[in-house]
Parts: sequence; C-alpha cells; structure tokens
Amino acid sequence: WERIDEGDLTGLRLAEQTGFKQAHISNFLNRKRGLSLEGMDKVLNVQHLSVLDLLDPAEVNKRASILPPSEDEFESVIVAEPGVVASAPLIMSMNVKEILKFKKTFLKRLKESVEGDRDGWERFVAIKVDAREGMSMYPRMLPGATLLIDRHYNSLTPYRKGESNMYAVRKQDESCTIKYVEMANHHLILRPQNQAYPVEVLTMESGKKPGDYIVGRICYVGMET
Repeated sequence: WERIDEGDLTGLRLAEQTGFKQAHISNFLNRKRGLSLEGMDKVLNVQHLSVLDLLDPAEVNKRASILPPSEDEFESVIVAEPGVVASAPLIMSMNVKEILKFKKTFLKRLKESVEGDRDGWERFVAIKVDAREGMSMYPRMLPGATLLIDRHYNSLTPYRKGESNMYAVRKQDESCTIKYVEMANHHLILRPQNQAYPVEVLTMESGKKPGDYIVGRICYVGMET
C-alpha cells in the first residue's frame, strides 16, 4: 500500500505481475476481498517482499522468541526448514516456522563475501539442526541448535585468518548439510568436526562454482536451555 500511495506501483501493474484480474487486485487493495495464502505469496514474491514487511512491529515482537526491545534496535530473522533456506531466495509466509530477534549492531558488523548473484536473497535466515547434523559438528554445535546463516557469504574466503568457516551447503538431493568446506579439483570436500562422522564429497556440475552450492556461512550458533 505504501508503494501505491507513493506512486511507485499501480493496481494494474500488480495485476500484470501476478496474473490476477485487475478487479480482484482492486478489491484486495481496497480491503473488500482477501487473497489466499498462495495468492499473497505471489504478491510478496513479485514485489520482492518478505512476510515480515506485512507485520506490525508489535505483532512481530509477540511472535519473537525473546522479549521485545525497548527501542528499534533488533532485527527480525525468519526460521525455516533447511531445504527451504537452501533453495528459496525469499522465504514465503507458508514456510515461516518462527521469528527470532537479533541485534542490528551485531548483524551490521558481519562482513559479506558474495560469489555470484545473491542480490535478491534475504541475507539472514535461521534453521534448527537435527540430531545427525548436530552431532556431526559436535562440539561446535549440538542437536536442536539454532543456526543463523549469512546467505551473502557464500565464498570459500576465510572469515577469520587461520580459522575454517562453518557453512550450510545444498546437496544434489536439495537437502542441506552443515560442514567445513574445501575445494579439490571439481569437487567440494565436506568435513565434519566430529571424526566419528564421514567426510562427504560433492561433485560440482559443469560450469558451477562453490558459491552455487554454499547456502551461506554460519555466523551464530544458539542453544535453548
């Protein structure tokens, strides 16, 4: 609505982008008719918006996993399934499992290192790891840990000198795994922290680069107590 009020968007343009009839969009914009969940996701997608853009900050705070801030000093981060986070540039409302809050000062300090085009990707998203993934990287994380992923850091450049980055990696079956990553010829070597778990080898397709498989760098690990 703000974009329409400012003249940056029209109901006709939105109808063309979504494939909906203009009358349908007009009724929706005038609050005379609602959209289905799938329809709303389509509107969000064509406008490159997140479900968080539709929520009042007070409502976001109600759903957040920590107490609301006294000032606007926190940023909302969506938690979704690992497979969704690995493949979806924007997280649709139907895939939002939870909303977490992180300090804006912390997020702004984090350095980017983008390989390829990630401009349209929500930068920060979060996942919860299962038992196998958690134990494969023990003691750096545990089953049930919440991981904050920076999807604008998908290069193999070390974040800190002499320290290996921990990455979320999209595998060929579209699943997502958490590992240290090295490149050998045209393969990605996925190494666990826990030596009881096997090293995995991911063969890259012709023309692909590591950044096409790296979802992002793990920049925060949290555990509920």
